[in-house]
Amino acid sequence: MSLIILDRDGVINHDSDDFIKSPAEWEPIEGSLEAITQLNHAGYRVVVITNQSGIARGLFDVDTLTRIHSKMRRMLAQVGGKLEAILYCPHGPDDECSCRKPQDGAFAELAHRLRIKLDGVPAVGDSLRDIQAAQTAGAIPILVRTGKGKQTLADGIPEGVDVYDDLAAAVAALLEPSK
Repeated sequence: MSLIILDRDGVINHDSDDFIKSPAEWEPIEGSLEAITQLNHAGYRVVVITNQSGIARGLFDVDTLTRIHSKMRRMLAQVGGKLEAILYCPHGPDDECSCRKPQDGAFAELAHRLRIKLDGVPAVGDSLRDIQAAQTAGAIPILVRTGKGKQTLADGIPEGVDVYDDLAAAVAALLEPSK
């Protein structure tokens, strides 16, 4: 079975500069849940790795984050998809933790849990820190233009990173039979 890693905000759901602080604020990007379902049907285990510094900033608590993720899982199940796991970093940008992207601590934790190397595992994100964490972990970074992706692209990304309009387009390219 194959594995793929997804960022949450800006990849699966619409992002907000004010943070996603409640289940009501969490809204999927069109086609993202169906794309995850396609991955599941193609034999992929889908894992989310996400920075959630709103916890450290006092904007919401772990219980609220759990309810947000429950909504995401419920909506995903309604279209026939599922997530293998959700790993999140609750720390703020100044906490110097290893689990906050661009550090690769959450990726290392995932690799440890699954007893695998992440070499060649696609990792889809919308920010430079997503790309950097994936590269450091040995995964293959993919950028989407949703969320902060257009600005990330305008600011410049490392050479060789594939870029797609959204998660649905990235998944379509990933699942396209090789010629």
